[in-house]
Amino acid sequence: MDVNNNPLSKKSYAFALKIVLLYKSILQEKKEYVLSKQPLKSATSIGANIAEANGAISKNDFSAKISIAYKESLETKYWLRLLSDSNFISEEKVKVLIKDADELSRIMFSILKTTGIDQK
Repeated sequence: MDVNNNPLSKKSYAFALKIVLLYKSILQEKKEYVLSKQPLKSATSIGANIAEANGAISKNDFSAKISIAYKESLETKYWLRLLSDSNFISEEKVKVLIKDADELSRIMFSILKTTGIDQK
């Protein structure tokens, strides 16, 4: 599959880039080094797992990687809410990022349903 023509890959990469820039901003402006690393890890993992899914050797392998990416999107939303509630990022910024994460989650959930793997 050509990743350049894969909307999910493009969206997950763009989302990861936003989170990388957010991480850099939190480090520079708030001098916060621990909590801010958590969404950096989980958000960049979304795209990495999607990339692995694109190279899957079986349907089960593909579903497993998309499932991991889906769970990472849920984890990312948790960390973003925590950063917002602890006043490291604004509520406006977190709303935009969670909206992006929700879009990725919905796409991946739809993929999982069509591959026969049901998630809650």
